[in-house]
Amino acid sequence: IELFHGYTYSAHPVACAAGLATQRIYQRDGLLTRAREVADYWADAVHSLKGLPHVIDLRNLGLIGAIELEPIPGKPGARAFDAFVRAFEAGILIRTTGDIIALSPPLIIERSHIDELFGKLAEVLKGK
Repeated sequence: IELFHGYTYSAHPVACAAGLATQRIYQRDGLLTRAREVADYWADAVHSLKGLPHVIDLRNLGLIGAIELEPIPGKPGARAFDAFVRAFEAGILIRTTGDIIALSPPLIIERSHIDELFGKLAEVLKGK
């Protein structure tokens, strides 16, 4: 007997149970409120990268951040991909789209995690 579990929007009992459990965890742990509490710290960390090599724009909204890198002429996306590889080797996982590093951490992130993430990311962007 096959358990049909891939129906995202058709009220499958397993998906509903997972959704309800997730909502309880968000409420119990105050994740949305916590995110708001570290958002300014996150914003300061994003903008601390200003002036690093090839960084041409920094932006954020809540716990979302973007670091736009200067493209290598004739090689769109190559600079960000290189940063992706070096970041992975440094123990952090980033997401890139074109020459933009897109960051959206888990809502359980703490200030010490932000410090570690942006400390390593700064080293990556410096080419170290």
